[in-house]
Amino acid sequence: MTGWTGYRRYAYWTATVLICAEGAVGGIWDIARIQYVRDLVTHLGYPTYFLVLLGVWKVLGALALLAPRIPLVKEWAYAGTFFVYTSAMASHLTTGYALGELWILAVLAVLTVVSWALRPDDRRLRPVRPVTSG
Repeated sequence: MTGWTGYRRYAYWTATVLICAEGAVGGIWDIARIQYVRDLVTHLGYPTYFLVLLGVWKVLGALALLAPRIPLVKEWAYAGTFFVYTSAMASHLTTGYALGELWILAVLAVLTVVSWALRPDDRRLRPVRPVTSG
């Protein structure tokens, strides 16, 4: 990425820290199955054991996004994070439950895209070059 300016660095780290903080805290809440989260997923129609699965992946995703190198794992973490927020939005919209939370989910989905788009070169996958014969 050419022109890695102070602004881009600041925007990248701000977006990344915010989604990682939400992933870590939200993941821990999910794993602990606190009452608020348990009530929410029950109203959305999901079983409470789903929280443990989701929480573990959220925490691991947050760690992957903060860790140096491992660009392939980061790509999966970004995809998973984006899927979590957009799936949560779809769940809220289809059930009509807690629609007031849509704005924060939308902001987190946008922050995920911003973090992904602004990530520095050392956090990106390197393009695979085709093998040429000859």
